[in-house]
Amino acid sequence: MTKSKSATTAADDSNNTPETVDLDFLLRAMQANLEIFERLQTGQLMQVAKDAGQQIARLQALQLHCLASLRRRRSDARELASEVALTLHLTDNRAGAMISAAEALANRLPRTFRLMDSGFVDLYRAMKVTEGTVWLSDHHARIVDTMLEDRLSDKNPTQIRKATAYAAMKTDPEGAANRVTQRRAERRTALHHQSEGISQLSIDNAPTEKATAAYLRIDKIARALKTGDENRTLDQLRADVALDLLLTDKGGVAEQAEVYLYVDLQTYLGLNDDPAEMAGHGHVSAEVARHIATGPDTTLRRIITDPLTGQVIEVGKFRYRPSIDVEEFVRARDRECRQPGCPRPAHNCLIEPTPTKADSATDADETLSYCIRHRRLKNRADWKYQVIDDGKLVITTPTGQKVESIPPPLHEPDQQVKQPMETRKGA
Repeated sequence: MTKSKSATTAADDSNNTPETVDLDFLLRAMQANLEIFERLQTGQLMQVAKDAGQQIARLQALQLHCLASLRRRRSDARELASEVALTLHLTDNRAGAMISAAEALANRLPRTFRLMDSGFVDLYRAMKVTEGTVWLSDHHARIVDTMLEDRLSDKNPTQIRKATAYAAMKTDPEGAANRVTQRRAERRTALHHQSEGISQLSIDNAPTEKATAAYLRIDKIARALKTGDENRTLDQLRADVALDLLLTDKGGVAEQAEVYLYVDLQTYLGLNDDPAEMAGHGHVSAEVARHIATGPDTTLRRIITDPLTGQVIEVGKFRYRPSIDVEEFVRARDRECRQPGCPRPAHNCLIEPTPTKADSATDADETLSYCIRHRRLKNRADWKYQVIDDGKLVITTPTGQKVESIPPPLHEPDQQVKQPMETRKGA
């Protein structure tokens, strides 16, 4: 193993820069005395955890290289999976999934594999790429691999899944439409009985817009029932409401649920097949977006974006109070909770002011979307949230690490517009 990097952004308990900690030394020392971790500074602990994760990713890559080589020498994948399962004490399904991932990374996704080799992407995150490209041809998979190469190392699994889905749909829109049709045709209701008198009931491969609307209706009814004398948790209430609706249709008053879809005008008109985005879910194919956008209960609202950055600069409105206007703008701009990596849709979040140091900040600039969990985190004394400008958020963690959160653009920056403007500026 190599030495860990110094914790350049972390501060110790006395606000001094912590010393570098050698991973090999810690591995040897912990065998004799686990109390050594109590003597490390908080910044050192955080950095060691990060460095250990990179080493784990490298070892996982080594393991996958071995599995890929074994697969090239064995003709029966299921038989190999059974042997690997016994060797690594896994289930056959898990072993088979690892072998499939190893094959895909070695043959179709070499750039993602190199990120694992370097310790920047672990197995769990890499498998979000292999699973998201399984339906692509080898040629299209390699294109996606190239597109994602510089976008994976600092992303969590949910972000990688969404980025992979977008890149795959962008690369092969016709294949994406065919896959949606195939997957929806495979929809089913499944019942799995478990121990101790409980069971799991699920609806698999349901249309995203219907599943989202159904969940939002269940959630709204459950929250209305959460009064002062109600002892059930929200999760328990949602489960009870869902079962009541299925069995008696008396779970509550039927109300129309809102699903927020972001689709550009050209895709809506059928002039291109760029993916659209559904808040809280991720990207959907152009065909699915047009199906939702042309539904009988759909309401369209114009959103104007900056062609250079893709950021929202105006939300079309009719008659709203000014405070409501700001909320509409913020929810349209943020789309999800502004905590990096949190997928909770903005329309289910709280809209709350955030401290700013930008002199020209407007109400909308310093007002951001936070889910309940991350709103509590924001208000902790050891976390610092500050808006710089245009809704850009800088988060400082208790160990001194700084993370930026920028409102996601609705479209990729228009390079054809950007270049002439830069030329005029130089003139």
